[in-house]
Amino acid sequence: MSRSVCNNRSLIPETVMPLINSSVVANQRNRASAARRHVLPVAAALMVAVVASVMPGAARAQTPAADWPSRPVTLVVGYAAGGGVDFMARLLAEKLAERLRQPVVVENRPSVGAVVGSTQVARAKPDGYTLMMGAPGPVIFNHALNDKLPYGPQDLAPISIMSDSPLVLLVNANNAATTVKALVAQSQAQPDKSNYAASSASFQLASELFNKLTGARFAHVPYKGANQSVQAVMGGEVTMALADSGPAITGLQSGKLRALAVTSAQRMPGLPEVPTMRELDIDLTLSLWIGLLAPAGTPTDIINRLHREIVAINQLPDVRAKILAKGSVPATLEPAAFAQLIAREIPFWRQLARDNGIQGN
Repeated sequence: MSRSVCNNRSLIPETVMPLINSSVVANQRNRASAARRHVLPVAAALMVAVVASVMPGAARAQTPAADWPSRPVTLVVGYAAGGGVDFMARLLAEKLAERLRQPVVVENRPSVGAVVGSTQVARAKPDGYTLMMGAPGPVIFNHALNDKLPYGPQDLAPISIMSDSPLVLLVNANNAATTVKALVAQSQAQPDKSNYAASSASFQLASELFNKLTGARFAHVPYKGANQSVQAVMGGEVTMALADSGPAITGLQSGKLRALAVTSAQRMPGLPEVPTMRELDIDLTLSLWIGLLAPAGTPTDIINRLHREIVAINQLPDVRAKILAKGSVPATLEPAAFAQLIAREIPFWRQLARDNGIQGN
């Protein structure tokens, strides 16, 4: 986990890096004292999900299911097919089915903010047969921006992160702006014609922060999935999108999109010609995780079994190659550490949103 000193040019830390393995825990110990030195903490993966409030689920845990799984497992995705979360869910489902010797069925329940799918999992029986492939949007940012959701952070039990990826700033290939500076100027000159696509609170908040950091004047247009957001830029429906690297790279390969910047700390190997925000003097370095969660109260032995399976799956050469090809990095995090990170990030981003007048839909 990385941190950086806040300065007058930035609303968020200069660096937000992936949360990978147990090194995160050691880094967290210095966080309180760092805050007193005006060091602003931010999730390594821009985002994360519930600690003691999630752990109450552990207190309600069912009797350990020694025969689990004895029937198919449903893996819910709150986004449309084709996006980064859907890709990771299908990759995990294939390998998990082989290891569990039971079918793992991906069920797409797309909605703005992934609220429908998240609520379905939160209300499901905590028996290990309903799981959720989640991301910072439904797990963190929905709660940071809206306190009246039909599910709460305490309703989901984190299992493990599986991957982490930066965002890519995309515009239509026919857009006259070939640099971020030109794009910002374009939005300032024509604010009524400038907008951005965002499929979840994660992308909305990241995009609004981009507005604040650069003085851009892009308006929010919601979409149901990351793939749809990218297609909206390709089709000229919106001006730009901060998209996760998977759909972004696919769209760029079509020749209908142009990447102006990435939010990683260093240039992405798959997009070596695209500068980082940091190189452009914009203190916006963010990354998104994708991970597995279950209904609160799912037996601890099932949670731990699934975590071990993800660790093993992420070490498979073909899995690593597929994740890297999408512009992401394989990553894992133990359930307790995952929960601790999320519990801290929700209030942090809630306060940041309030301080800057950013509200949910």
